[in-house]
Amino acid sequence: MLSRRAEFWAGVRAQLPILLGTSPFGLIYGVIAYEAGLPFEVALGMSLIVFAGSSQFIAAQLFATHALGIVIVLTTFIVNLRHMLYSASLAPYLRHLSAGWKWLLAFLLTDEAYAVSIVHYRKDAPAQARHTNRHWYFLGAGLTLWVSWQISSAAGFIFGAQIPESWSLDFALPLTFIALLIPVTTDRPAVFAALVAGLVAVIAHDLTYNLGLILAVLAGIGAGMLAERLQTIRVAEDEPCVSEECL
Repeated sequence: MLSRRAEFWAGVRAQLPILLGTSPFGLIYGVIAYEAGLPFEVALGMSLIVFAGSSQFIAAQLFATHALGIVIVLTTFIVNLRHMLYSASLAPYLRHLSAGWKWLLAFLLTDEAYAVSIVHYRKDAPAQARHTNRHWYFLGAGLTLWVSWQISSAAGFIFGAQIPESWSLDFALPLTFIALLIPVTTDRPAVFAALVAGLVAVIAHDLTYNLGLILAVLAGIGAGMLAERLQTIRVAEDEPCVSEECL
């Protein structure tokens, strides 16, 4: 069993390469927030408190188009529904923690922190994870991303107008998500969910208010749940019956 410090720094090291993709996205968010007319304290406050890159990006864009408040709230809520799936996946490894730890890790839960943490946790069974310091790994990964996000989003707001468009920073994030997606698509339901969500996102790309992204999220969640249900039924049908009713 590794010490708390060893687990924490292992999480930090696992997150560092991912910052190459998330930092440009933070810069872009800062630029969008500036161009949308958000005050600096509001733009930075979203990074400090909300800490959800996709939602912040979408909220700033919708604010710039003078969208209704209810539209902004609903859109960001639906986009973040995927965190419920992340939480359910991590719950067996973290349910033994105190309420304080759960609240802290829930705040730090992001796509990037989840991706590296779930791969790390799957090396142990949930029962074994209760007797380790593996939640410190999650803390290290999450805090690393949080600090980096504050710096990059603030820099984007302050210096964004001076960043040349030729840098194509917006291309870094899709590559990052592809790199995060591959290690966690380890079964058929996950692959099916990713394919359906990607297909819907492409088909519905031109919808207003980023509704295509919302549809893709819902379609991916539904497809994954359906595929997992069918897989469970198939496994149950294949298992030999040993009860008295089968004799």
